[in-house]
Amino acid sequence: MSNVNASKLFTASCISLIVTAMTFAIRAGVLSELSVQFALTDLQLGWVNSMAFLGFPLAMMVGGLLYNYLGARNLMYIAFFGHLLGLILTITAGGFWGLIISTFLIGFANGSVEAACNPLIADMYPKNQTTMLNKFHVWFPGGIVIGALISYFMTNAGLSWQMQIATMLVPTVIYGWMIFTAEFPQSENIETSTSTNIKSLFAPLYLFMAFCMTLTATSELGTQQWVGRVLNETGAHPMVLLALSTGLMAVGRQFAGPMVHKLHASGVLLVSAILTTLGLYLLSTVTGGMIYVAIIVFAIGVCYFWPTMIGFISEYQPKTGALGMSLMGGAGMFAVSIWNPIIGGWIDDNRAGAIAAGLTDESAIELAAGQATLSNMTMFPVVLIVAFGILFAMRGKYEKGAHTH
Repeated sequence: MSNVNASKLFTASCISLIVTAMTFAIRAGVLSELSVQFALTDLQLGWVNSMAFLGFPLAMMVGGLLYNYLGARNLMYIAFFGHLLGLILTITAGGFWGLIISTFLIGFANGSVEAACNPLIADMYPKNQTTMLNKFHVWFPGGIVIGALISYFMTNAGLSWQMQIATMLVPTVIYGWMIFTAEFPQSENIETSTSTNIKSLFAPLYLFMAFCMTLTATSELGTQQWVGRVLNETGAHPMVLLALSTGLMAVGRQFAGPMVHKLHASGVLLVSAILTTLGLYLLSTVTGGMIYVAIIVFAIGVCYFWPTMIGFISEYQPKTGALGMSLMGGAGMFAVSIWNPIIGGWIDDNRAGAIAAGLTDESAIELAAGQATLSNMTMFPVVLIVAFGILFAMRGKYEKGAHTH
């Protein structure tokens, strides 16, 4: 680690995550313009969107398996060229297939960022992995706020969707320059035997956490994907809700350190599950100004899930190495892609139920369907309260095992 500038690599990692988050926010902001320009149906738009969610876990799984051979440097190069090529191909796309290919490349680049940076940060900061992973993951909600604001102001100023996509080339070039001029560490503080990594994936604690990851990711990302559609009729502005919730998540992750030390990673996860359940319950029952209170409770609840789950694995299942961290993220994203259409189906069923119950006003029907769907979704964090309660109670056992490693 002699010539390695850890803070430069950490900053480059954060900027690459900002690009990742901006692609989510700006793509959401320009979807309707794309449908008009290329005469795309909602089904075709859905396919374009799904390419980002397919590329992401695919890159995390491939990157996790090959991390010990390629190292963080080469995975970051793949991310950089994927972002560069994907953004340029999006700007120059001539129709449906151009968008499919470019969006897949961007999704693959996004997954490569996670596959490279999570183990890199765990390796550079062995003494406070969960804290530093939370600080790194500040920039996912942070980047969504940046992207949402850019899209909002540029759309209002009448600037084209191509211009909006082009803004992401700036941070891409910055992190590209940083990684090409940086010294990367040899993996000293993470397990680099791939056969040991693969064997360790079958440990009961790892499998238990992978199951929990499918529920934490769906509680967070599943709700966020649908929250605008679901809360449109509650009297709150969806754009303000997005900025408020993601802004709060960024602040929460920045100051995660003292909480992780005080409550232990499993304690943080248990408190998060309780707050997420309460937040979803409130979102499913309140309207008007109280929606803002509900979204604050929900945001604080889901805020620590993703980085603390990955930090937990790096600390308490260290033999799974980079592969273990990447497959956790992959399991989370994969679960979101499976649950998304199911959640959509719930909205349809609940809408039909509201009409059958005699509601005739369209706003009232949409509100009833949305709130009933959020009520269904509280089952995810309710299961997690039980799971993380058990995890917290058993912390003495796995702590001992990890520290004798």
